[in-house]
Amino acid sequence: MTAFPDRPSVLFVCVHNAGRSQMAQAWVSHLAGDAVEVRSAGSAPGDAVNPAAVEAMAEVGIDMSAAEPKVLTADTVQASDVVITMGCGDACPIFPGKRYEDWALEDPAGKGVESVRPIRDEIRGRVEELLGSLGVRV
Repeated sequence: MTAFPDRPSVLFVCVHNAGRSQMAQAWVSHLAGDAVEVRSAGSAPGDAVNPAAVEAMAEVGIDMSAAEPKVLTADTVQASDVVITMGCGDACPIFPGKRYEDWALEDPAGKGVESVRPIRDEIRGRVEELLGSLGVRV
């Protein structure tokens, strides 16, 4: 059970927690505000968030400049109602009763902002669908 039973809890997981999962977390925070508890983590966190992801999100008015990669823990998964994986394979622990989805998204690592924009936009669309499935209006 989550610490906030009155609102859903979503966890986004990718390998480095430096691009896709950070953008997804930022989109949920931006679109849903406090209606959803959201976090992100990585199975092998990077040293910093991808600067091209930060720039791409800034272009749509979302500041990710203070975001930092975080390590994925079993406790973080256990505390989440919905776990969205993005290319982390079998590194994410599986717990009964959780909703799991795997989003096949291109990895923005090593790409310039021009290549990150379509990934950012695809993540927004998927986040909007996710929020709708959770009954959250955007």
